[in-house]
Amino acid sequence: MFLEANIFQPLIDVFNTVITWLHDDVGLGWGLAIVALTFMSRAVVLPLTLRSMHGMREMQALQPYIKELQEKYKDDKQRMQREQMALFQEHGVNPLASCLPLILQIPVFIALYGLLRSAEFKAEVIASGDPGFWGVPDLTAHPHGSTTIVLVILAAVTLLASTLVTPTPTTGGASQRYIMAFAFAGIIVIFIPNAPAGIAVYWIATSIWQLGQQFVIRLVWPLPPTPTPQEARAAKPPPPPPRKRKRRR
Repeated sequence: MFLEANIFQPLIDVFNTVITWLHDDVGLGWGLAIVALTFMSRAVVLPLTLRSMHGMREMQALQPYIKELQEKYKDDKQRMQREQMALFQEHGVNPLASCLPLILQIPVFIALYGLLRSAEFKAEVIASGDPGFWGVPDLTAHPHGSTTIVLVILAAVTLLASTLVTPTPTTGGASQRYIMAFAFAGIIVIFIPNAPAGIAVYWIATSIWQLGQQFVIRLVWPLPPTPTPQEARAAKPPPPPPRKRKRRR
């Protein structure tokens, strides 16, 4: 048996029930059912996502101090990392906390992948006579021909866009974000032709949700401008004056 069948089987069964309900009772096609399931799973972790955005704003406020440390200890990477961790601890900031919503999506992806590969679900999709989605007649099968190219392009472009507009919890700046975006897009190009077509639909729907989520957050809760080190030092209250020692008589 596959790993996902052992560990993620309860989640696979839940997804099977939800997708079948969306198809049979709500009346959605299998493709739209996958899109709806994707949006539902992202909505469940939305409170954690908003909390991670709060952490990113705290990281944003610390950027001037982080840049100072990077400049001060640019020749001593280990000392720079220790000083950064001390800064995070001093302000109660966890730079990895914003990764939790992404980590929680990993079981969702694995469970959906296992469901689309299961013989029972494949038989159910074929027996339903669903006309397909985006020119793909069977979302449980690998895409073929020009459909593969279309799915790869759509998935890669939407993933690039969503990654580039999403703040990262790291301190590497825009360059690291570009590296991450193109690395993920490269994985997409390799993975999608060898996976069920429904996985491409899931990936595209996830990226579209991420784009919409970032647009709404930036509209109603914009990030504050990053202060310069001089502005940060000016805003910091001065240290209290030293206490005068009483003279002994």
